[in-house]
Amino acid sequence: MSANAHLDGVLIEWGERLFYPRNRIVKSHTPQLQPHLHATQDRAAAVRARIEATVRRAPQVMVKFTGGGRGMGAIAAHFRDISKGGRLDIEDDRGVVERGKDAVREIERQWWQFGGARIDQEGHRREAFNIMLSMPRGTDPLAVQHAAREFAKIEFAEHRYVMVLHEHQANPHVHLSVKAESKHGLRLNPRKADPQRWRETFAERLRERGIDAEATRPATRGEVRNRESLWRQRAQDEGRPQAHRPANKAGTATRLSRNESLAAWKRIAMTLAHSDSLDDRKLARQIIEFVKDMPMLRKQAAPTRDVLRSPAQPEQLRRGSEIER
Repeated sequence: MSANAHLDGVLIEWGERLFYPRNRIVKSHTPQLQPHLHATQDRAAAVRARIEATVRRAPQVMVKFTGGGRGMGAIAAHFRDISKGGRLDIEDDRGVVERGKDAVREIERQWWQFGGARIDQEGHRREAFNIMLSMPRGTDPLAVQHAAREFAKIEFAEHRYVMVLHEHQANPHVHLSVKAESKHGLRLNPRKADPQRWRETFAERLRERGIDAEATRPATRGEVRNRESLWRQRAQDEGRPQAHRPANKAGTATRLSRNESLAAWKRIAMTLAHSDSLDDRKLARQIIEFVKDMPMLRKQAAPTRDVLRSPAQPEQLRRGSEIER
């Protein structure tokens, strides 16, 4: 096997573990590390692009749940809220863009009467899922809106949905409300892995518009902080009591995921460091610096932080080797 072929093989094997664990597949229209891409060089190039974007800290997209209506009353209130009482444009799944209180009321009527079972004013099951897609300050709002539109067409093609762009706040974002029941009577049932896939789909759509965007997993970036969900923030603002939540993530699954990511970074960096290419060796050094600065390692002792560079840390290397096997 040639040196280049060996390098590509390592990038594919360990890059997919790093960015796409457990055989996750992103819904995509463009070549982005997909299992059906048989060209080894293309797959290796896609991994390399993600590595380079991650270590240079490309802006991370945010896609998260912000709640969901359990009846038409709550859904209608959300429509009015995100459209600022009809003062902002509201776009539906057909691409129709309208503004005004009458337009919002018409969308409410369509959701209530058509496209599946009628939604009661009050109910016990979730009839809509509210999602927010966001990018950091300085991102072109229209690019965010376009990417969100394409994201919704891919992920929720069989569902009714509405979306509203907010560009009056620090970071441009789109509020997306998706009807739980599809046009064919099937209910949306998001799984634990779906939000990460959604992030990657959204990031890909942004990159198509020339926006620098990534959707790297927290474990891949070595993040430790438990980010406060919006519903917890709202509950706190309203004075409702909440169960204590640790500031940092912990637990066996979390530690395993972090160790798996660290092992993958180590294997990739070591392989690139032995490449004949100056660019590869430069990337290896960038990976080392990136890993050393990970939040999960910054709080640890200096010898532990040098795990990628120094072979004199047998405990850490043994831990990584066990994961690799």
